[in-house]
Amino acid sequence: MLPFAPWLWVIPMIGAVLIPVVSKISGAARDYFAIVIGGITMIFALSIIPDIINGYDWFTGVALADFPTTGAHGDWAIPWISGFLNMGVLVDPLSVFMANIASGIGFLILVYSLGYMHHDPDKMRYWFFMLFFIGGMDLLVLADNLLMTFIGWEIVGLCSYGLIGFWHKHTGPSPDPRYKTEGEYNAACGMKAFITTRVGDVALLIGIIILFTYAGTFNYLELVEGGFGWVTALANGGLLLPALILLFGGPVGKSAQFPLHVWLPEAMAGPTTVSALIHAAAMVKAGVYLVARVLPIVHEAYLVLGYTEIITFFQIVSWVGIGTAFLAATMGVVKKEIKQVLAYSTISQLGYMFAALGVAGTVIESAAGYIAGTFHLIAHAIFKALLFLAAGSVLHSTNTKSMFEMGGIRKDMPWTYRTMLVGVLSLAGIPFIFAGGWSKEAILTAALQAGNILLFAIAAITAAITVFYSFRMLGITFFGNKSSYLQEMEKKGHHVHESPKVMIVPLIILAVGSIIIGVSTIPDFFGVSGWESALTVFFEELIGHHAAAEIPATNPLVLTALGTSIAMILIGFIPAYMLYIRRDGKQDTPTFKPLYTFLMNRWYINAFYYAFFVDGFIWASRGAYKYIEEAGIDRFNDVLTNGTRGFTEKFRKTHTGILSMNMLGVLIGIIIMAAAALAVLLLI
Repeated sequence: MLPFAPWLWVIPMIGAVLIPVVSKISGAARDYFAIVIGGITMIFALSIIPDIINGYDWFTGVALADFPTTGAHGDWAIPWISGFLNMGVLVDPLSVFMANIASGIGFLILVYSLGYMHHDPDKMRYWFFMLFFIGGMDLLVLADNLLMTFIGWEIVGLCSYGLIGFWHKHTGPSPDPRYKTEGEYNAACGMKAFITTRVGDVALLIGIIILFTYAGTFNYLELVEGGFGWVTALANGGLLLPALILLFGGPVGKSAQFPLHVWLPEAMAGPTTVSALIHAAAMVKAGVYLVARVLPIVHEAYLVLGYTEIITFFQIVSWVGIGTAFLAATMGVVKKEIKQVLAYSTISQLGYMFAALGVAGTVIESAAGYIAGTFHLIAHAIFKALLFLAAGSVLHSTNTKSMFEMGGIRKDMPWTYRTMLVGVLSLAGIPFIFAGGWSKEAILTAALQAGNILLFAIAAITAAITVFYSFRMLGITFFGNKSSYLQEMEKKGHHVHESPKVMIVPLIILAVGSIIIGVSTIPDFFGVSGWESALTVFFEELIGHHAAAEIPATNPLVLTALGTSIAMILIGFIPAYMLYIRRDGKQDTPTFKPLYTFLMNRWYINAFYYAFFVDGFIWASRGAYKYIEEAGIDRFNDVLTNGTRGFTEKFRKTHTGILSMNMLGVLIGIIIMAAAALAVLLLI
């Protein structure tokens, strides 16, 4: 690897700080400087992969030890808080895997931004937040301890707030009647994301503090190397399950899982490049990473100590995941904005990942679930970045977010259409060619291996819904006749056209990547080592010797999962094809209006949150102001003030300002005081 490569998170952070300085030279210098910084970060991340594959520890010059059972993978630290905590990086398969996702896809998004954000007047602020975002994500995944991970966690949250509300200056009409302008709406969306994720972050911080109190360390490796006495202490104190659930609160917030999923659709208010970064390379993947990081440690503790609370925790993770996957998929079916469909898709696919990781923790040999979750993570990172950037290309050309104002543009935007088709096919889980097909099959297989038939059934139903809304989005956007909106634009001389090459090239790279990963998995089905087997080897040391077993591709469980996946594809595709591809689906008339209204209102969960937490808080505040402050505190102050004023008005009459009268008063006072003193003496 390149020198100091594991500290690569420093590069984009320094680059972000230098953006205002370089901007003084010229706008072009600033733009290309940001791209160069992103490229260097990616190169440093890529340089670590051979060392991990070859099992070589760059720090010590010896073979990497097994993790988490016997040692570290290049845990290199420098003193931070003397005698208390070091600042270090952990170089192991999971951290390198995630760093390359954040840096590699982040770089492609930065390149795409050259075209997409070309005319934006606030690009200096944009580049600063984007680079700092990538740096924060790299810090989060490469940190060797929970405290540094949490710092990266908060940096990512802060940058997402700045980027989601990036267009807060826009003066156009607001899409939400509660706000006057589009800018106010965008700012509110950024704040909603920030506040909602803070709920999970507070839970995570409390969990980290509890863990440190009992373990005496934040370091991931020391949690294992020092034994599992802290697990026993937590269990004896009745805090093992609560502590694990609190730790899971952070991923629930960051990865938009129920009940904290409501912020992610509003995250679409930012530029599409921001949406791609949040949904594909950073932010929402942080939660999946943390569960994947903690899983081997906690799973090993279960194998050693046998506490059933740990199994309960993993069951909670799996059911929160699959429940969220189904919930979000149903919402995506009825959405009219292309980015909204992709947002709910992201929530749903993240739910799949949590379901797989949760299932992995409930069985002794956890390889199938762990590999399924991480495999789907990389597949989703690629095809979701592709879908968002393709959507950005469409928005860039049509100047509208609504799919029902598009249509019939596949000939005008051939490369955007082809690449988006690849993304849709991968999201829909088409097997044999596209990465998403194999990763979903792996998740279904893991559920069957764990004997969780109900979870398997919900995952399969969700897969069919996913296919439906994926092809619905493709059909409405690219097929049929052009909308009246586009026809009116063409009359005014604005014709739909393909995006510039700087935007198309990243789309092609991501589309090719999705196909390569999918095709390279085919050998696994025939018992030959392919991508899935390579991923198992890549994570073999991380997931431990107890979990290294892999399910043969010809196993009946695999064939059942594959057959079910294909059946769900047909169930979802046929109605989508008939309604939105074969026909002109511009008229989206609901067949079951009550259900349509229910889904359009997001199961009324968001409405409940606004009614209870927002409107309820405002109602309580107004009541407190009226009945406590005005009727209580203010009235008491008025009575006290009026009483004091009345007393002083009456007492003032004793002060005439005539010297003789004043002296007479003094004399009377002295006589009274003397009489009182004499009376006291006589009584004594």
